[in-house]
Amino acid sequence: MQNRTIRIALTKGRLEKKATELFGKIGWDMSPLTDRGRQLIARIPGRDVEIVVAKPPDVLTFVEHGVCDIGIVGKDTIMEEGGEYFEVLDLGVGKCRFSLAVKKGEEFYGGYGIKTVATKYPNVTRNHFESKGMDVDIVKIEGSVELAPLLGLADGIVDLVETGSTLLENGLGEIEKIAEISARLIVNTVSMKLKKQRLDEIIGRIEENL
Repeated sequence: MQNRTIRIALTKGRLEKKATELFGKIGWDMSPLTDRGRQLIARIPGRDVEIVVAKPPDVLTFVEHGVCDIGIVGKDTIMEEGGEYFEVLDLGVGKCRFSLAVKKGEEFYGGYGIKTVATKYPNVTRNHFESKGMDVDIVKIEGSVELAPLLGLADGIVDLVETGSTLLENGLGEIEKIAEISARLIVNTVSMKLKKQRLDEIIGRIEENL
C-alpha cells in the first residue's frame, strides 16, 4: 500500500499556497492541507497521495533520498544546494531573479583589488564569479543582506530580487542579472522508474493546468 502512495514535498510558505492552488485545479481535494494547522503531513482524500510540508533544502533532501517522490521548490534552492533528482517542470510561479547589487553610484567591476560579496547563496555566487574567471571574497549573511554594503562589509550583494523596491529603499541598485528563478517540479530518480505511470499522469495534469 505504502509503495503505491505518491508522496509530494512542498516548500513552506508562498510556494505551498501556489502549489495547493495548482493541485486544486487538477481536481484534488486540498482541504487537509489548507486546514492542516501545525501538521506537517496531509493525506489527500481518495488520491493515495500524501503532502509533506518542509523547508526548501529539506524538500531536495526528501526527494533525493526517495522518502518523497515529487518535490516543488524554487530554482534558487536547486542552484544553491544541488543534488540528484530529475527537474521535470518549470511551474512558472514564484518568479524572481538572482541579481548582483551595489550602493548607488559605486563601481563594482573597476579596479584591481579583490571584491567582497555578501550573500545568503555562497555557491550560486561562487559559481557566477568563477564563470567570469574572477576571484571574490564571499561573506555569508543569514538575515538582511542589504545591510552589508551599507555597513562597509561588502562591495556588493548577490540576492533574490522580486521588484527591487527593498534595494532602492536601502540605496542599492541592480547592476547585473545572474539568473531567472521560478518554482520547479522535481522527481526522485528511482520513483520515475517504479511509479512512472502514476507520476506521468500527475505531471501531465499539472502541465495542462499551468
